[in-house]
Amino acid sequence: MNDKTDTEINLKKINKNMSNLVRIMKQLREKESGCEWDLQQTYESIAPYTIEEAYEVAEAIYENDTEKLCDELGDLLLQVVFHSQIAHEKGDFHLEDVISAVCSKMIRRHPHIFGDTKDKSITSIRKTWEEIKFEERKKNSAKNENFSLLDGLSTTLPAVTRAVKLQQRAAKVGFDWNNLYPAFNKMYEEIEELKTELEADNPEQSRIQDEVGDILFSAANIARLAGYEPETSLILANRKFEKRFRQMEKYSKANNQHMEDMTLDELDKFWNIAKNTEL
Repeated sequence: MNDKTDTEINLKKINKNMSNLVRIMKQLREKESGCEWDLQQTYESIAPYTIEEAYEVAEAIYENDTEKLCDELGDLLLQVVFHSQIAHEKGDFHLEDVISAVCSKMIRRHPHIFGDTKDKSITSIRKTWEEIKFEERKKNSAKNENFSLLDGLSTTLPAVTRAVKLQQRAAKVGFDWNNLYPAFNKMYEEIEELKTELEADNPEQSRIQDEVGDILFSAANIARLAGYEPETSLILANRKFEKRFRQMEKYSKANNQHMEDMTLDELDKFWNIAKNTEL
């Protein structure tokens, strides 16, 4: 009788497959017999692929395609091993350091599970998580005398995501709207400022771009205050637009019409048909 638990069996499989993946990457990076392309790669050169794989994971989630999600998570895991192998060769760190660091971090940030914290409410968990992250950022700041609440926010984040994170950090010291309505007013104000710039006798492109940015920043703020992640909301809006536009193309072909020859009113009718079919 096999009395081993499913967890024990799975961990063995995980260890075996992870070790195999590390061996594969090491072989690909062997100077004498490795892959020429893999050998040429650096942190910088594969960073775009890492970002791309993360987006493909998100896309699989939005498509509710679990088979694709499994495949894309594997590609993302490969990126972690790839970076770690380069680091190992350079003497920067090892894969085990990466795993050890994230294990320590997760234990440290979950005192309600691994420590003595008794309050396990969602509000308390989030508050504790942010407090711990704040102390970590403060400790890791290169110059503590110049420490800012905004330290540690990656400049390579999608702009909308980074806007929300900046707003969340500022909100920690009370620099935030109390509710949605002042945020709406701020959006209207930014729109009027853009209109003023556009209607100027000699409009300055830099000022127009500045005002467009303010509108987008305000829109991200409204989404945040409404309780929705703007990057996700925009992704869903993009997908909705794409779906409807593809339907418009089908309708135009079915009617032997070319969209480029149609008026805006005619195109709008097809748009509304596509929109109504979703209801």
